[in-house]
Amino acid sequence: MSGHGAPAAGVEELEGAGRAGLRAVIVAASWHEEVMDGLVAGALRAAVQAGIRTPEVVRVPGTFELPVAAGRLAHGFDAVVALGVVIRGGTPHFDFVCQGATMGLTDVSVRTGTPVGFGVLTCDTEAQALDRAGLPGSAEDKGHEAMAAALQTALVLGGR
Repeated sequence: MSGHGAPAAGVEELEGAGRAGLRAVIVAASWHEEVMDGLVAGALRAAVQAGIRTPEVVRVPGTFELPVAAGRLAHGFDAVVALGVVIRGGTPHFDFVCQGATMGLTDVSVRTGTPVGFGVLTCDTEAQALDRAGLPGSAEDKGHEAMAAALQTALVLGGR
């Protein structure tokens, strides 16, 4: 959701989440510590801007495990933010993990009615992942964007 024409969450829009008392949880993969630390930090920054209390952060081994954790946690929160990174390699593994994570997280959101902010980076190279992770010098901040999208959707749905 970045680039020309992408929606941008203003601080005013995000502040509504704090006033609404929304609760959010971050489910983050552990694989690729540098990228994941940037994504989690961005999601936490968006939560602070929204005025919500610090979200719980739950770590899972990798991106493929995000849907099962998000599905279990979705029932206790107004918004779930799923963060992961998949970097293309020389095998079809990339396609399987990307498709599994995307379909699984979509299913969690539709089945539970809980918004899931999709912060899974699917990149051809490590450099692309680092540039999207919200690190100093990064062009994008996908963790922040994922939290903002989940909170805005929760506000539209009226929270719990």
